[in-house]
Amino acid sequence: MSKLFRRRKNNNDDLESRASRGGGAASIVDDSLGEYPALDHYISNYREDRRRAADDRDGKVKKKHWWQFGSGVDAQEEPPTKKGTPDAWLETDLTAGLASDEVERRRQVTGWNELVSEKNNMLLQFVSYFTGPILYGKSSCRLFGLGDWVDFGVIVGILMLNAFVGFYQEKQAADVVASLKGDIAMRCTVIRDSNEQEILARELVPGDILIVQEGGTVAADARLICDYTRPEDFELYKRLRAEDKLDRSDEEDEFADGADKEQDHDTSTEHDAHQHSHEQETHDYRSRPLAAIDQSAITGESLAVEKYLGDMVYYTTGCKRGKAFALVQTTAKESFVGRTADLVQGAKDQGHFKAIMNNIGTSLLVLVMFWILIAWIGGFFHHIGMTEPGSQNLLHYALVLLIIGVPVGLPVVTTTTLAVGAAYLAKQKAIVQKLTAIESLAGVDILCSDKTGTLTANKLSIRDPWLAEGQDVNWMMAVAALASSHNLRTLDPIDKVTILTLKRYPEAREILKQGWVTESFTPFDPVSKRITAVCRLGNDKFWCVKGAPKAVLKLASGSEDESRIYKEKAQDFARRGFRSLGVAYKKNDGPWVILGLLSMFDPPREDTAQTIIEAGHLGVPVKMLTGDAIAIAKETCKMLSLGTKVYNSERLIHGGLSGSVQHDFVERADGFAEVFPEHKYTVVEMLQQRGHLTAMTGDGVNDAPSLKKADCGIAVEGASEAAQAAADIVFLAPGLSTIVLAIKTARQIFQRMKAYIQYRIALCLHLEIYLTLSMIIINETIRVDLVVFIALFADLATVAVAYDNAHWEPRPVEWQCK
Repeated sequence: MSKLFRRRKNNNDDLESRASRGGGAASIVDDSLGEYPALDHYISNYREDRRRAADDRDGKVKKKHWWQFGSGVDAQEEPPTKKGTPDAWLETDLTAGLASDEVERRRQVTGWNELVSEKNNMLLQFVSYFTGPILYGKSSCRLFGLGDWVDFGVIVGILMLNAFVGFYQEKQAADVVASLKGDIAMRCTVIRDSNEQEILARELVPGDILIVQEGGTVAADARLICDYTRPEDFELYKRLRAEDKLDRSDEEDEFADGADKEQDHDTSTEHDAHQHSHEQETHDYRSRPLAAIDQSAITGESLAVEKYLGDMVYYTTGCKRGKAFALVQTTAKESFVGRTADLVQGAKDQGHFKAIMNNIGTSLLVLVMFWILIAWIGGFFHHIGMTEPGSQNLLHYALVLLIIGVPVGLPVVTTTTLAVGAAYLAKQKAIVQKLTAIESLAGVDILCSDKTGTLTANKLSIRDPWLAEGQDVNWMMAVAALASSHNLRTLDPIDKVTILTLKRYPEAREILKQGWVTESFTPFDPVSKRITAVCRLGNDKFWCVKGAPKAVLKLASGSEDESRIYKEKAQDFARRGFRSLGVAYKKNDGPWVILGLLSMFDPPREDTAQTIIEAGHLGVPVKMLTGDAIAIAKETCKMLSLGTKVYNSERLIHGGLSGSVQHDFVERADGFAEVFPEHKYTVVEMLQQRGHLTAMTGDGVNDAPSLKKADCGIAVEGASEAAQAAADIVFLAPGLSTIVLAIKTARQIFQRMKAYIQYRIALCLHLEIYLTLSMIIINETIRVDLVVFIALFADLATVAVAYDNAHWEPRPVEWQCK
């Protein structure tokens, strides 16, 4: 055991040294300084960590070559997944971990630990370029051209050229996406062969001993088995598991203790002492959190959730505090995130752009059939037969009009135009996973957005604190920092934001430099609901406290008016959706003095308000959909000028509204709070039913169904794998600011396609009228090979339209095909 933990220490030292060289969090913690100089150094040098796993380019997943027509999953790599994990697989020894041969054996059953998104069969994708009204029209030309093998060969060549160019352009755009996303490879640390090893997350198998640590991402659904510094607690975990106390959900565990205690009173007397010991151990393990996990990608909640022995930690969530061992329960496909992702896989509507292209192609075919009918009527008056030898027959006339009237280059030009736009957006950190989403984005007239992590930074911030009468804000902030943990490597989110807020209060930082010494520190506990630090400055002793407003108020003995004002302000913060903390201190044997309240909030991103304004100018109003409480939602809307008509999900589903009244209600609302994934899906669906082209942005697993349903689903920076798989576009830049550029670019692309289609339809009409009149009046037409030559080179020349300098419209665009 000691040999193993010496190896762990060496591995940790290597990781911290690499972090220091890379400018990570470890480089801003200077252990050589004293407590308060180190604190000031941390405040001065802290920078928001925006590093991504994309920096690690050693973890690229080997991809199939483009000529391999499979679904993208090798049968040898991905055997059928066995539902459920055998109990025997969860008996791994903590010190030894899994052996390499056992890992390979399990992988043959479970496959790789990764979500496999829907992939197109490349052969079917190539064949798809021969479908659609326009291609059907050209295919009928082949039938008419069977009498002349030269004409037949030329027409087949045109169709093959069209399919190849379209396939190549879309494949090129897909390669851009793959090259950017393929570089992102999650890594993790496990115990294998009695050693700590850093591996790719995709290599995990059920039963692996995973190390969950601060700053890392949980690489699989796993159950916490002990603290990293207390491996002896693994025996307690095994005993609790054997007694079936860990197989219930976390919510059930919270209420289980009381029921178990009541049952204990009914047991025989001879087991009382033993049972009391078990109760005490159970209470102890529930009182010591092993880690704080950021589950915002799943639940949307901003604050990290404390996890205890036996609790589940979920795939793609982040560890904000703590270091612990966890036992991998299942692979990504069978994880909570994976099961949610499966709900949004499968069939989807044909898409707005394809429907438009089908409408245009059908209209052109109907127009061609009309002119063929006119030409045939004229031919009957000239006594021209249907299949006479030479070029003077009605089938020849039909062949000429079909070639002229159906622009074979239409799919090629539109695909090329979309691919050029996708390549440009990729350079602007907007990865287009579905080319036709660009056209949909050009016509979007409503944007629905998640709040946490999209409109807001998913990071606590202290707004302007409230001060009690006669108190100084710098002294209050200094006391709040004194009543915070100074273990800078494992800071609680609330302590962290308290300390970092001192950047705005330089005088408070000067107070901390006066020579303070911390004598004792009592962390937050659920009973007292406060943090207490005993500090000394010279000959004076100070008790510094921060915590729940009511808990802090109990310490002070102020006047009734002071207590009333304090309570009213705390209630006001609560109504506005703020989390508030009271701050107080006591000097020597003096009375407790309340300094004021700190209000904490998940603030909007710096660019969000401006982005919303610019989107409004582009004719795209924003509706906020959030799982947060309605008070928080209204305050966020107020700060972003989104409007005041924000309602909770109960009003949407159970408000007694139905039919058009319910649709009107959704259209007029500025946002909805306390929503679940099905509510977001319903809002998007109702807006679509009203004829709106709707975009949806989000980052969490709970956003995946609505991202899939939307006409244009957008996963923002840092989105979960499930959200990225469901989205049509993935942003790699933080916030929503990229969406304004994406909308403008999409509208430019739309103008290019619209200009080409208008030109091509006008040219088709011109040639159809000219050739039909020449057939009717002078009973003459031109040779088929000459017509093919004109059509082919006219279309090839217009491919340049994809690179044209087009303007973008200030309002949402539409085809007006009705």
